[in-house]
Amino acid sequence: MSAEALFERCTNIEIKLAYLEDFIKGLQNVVLEHEKRLDTLHAENKALRQKLDEIAENSGTPMPHTRPPHY
Repeated sequence: MSAEALFERCTNIEIKLAYLEDFIKGLQNVVLEHEKRLDTLHAENKALRQKLDEIAENSGTPMPHTRPPHY
């Protein structure tokens, strides 16, 4: 293999590596955004469950925490 061919091959590998690094950074950002959104949704879900429990206690009617039979 000539030096010129080896140099071209190394350059192509470096280009591919740069694209892969950029792609991984983009994926990492997406994962971080999804993690933040999931944390927010978990907090909202917890708050809603607590609110439902408060409503059930105040109304005197127990609210079932089971899935309906069609699930």
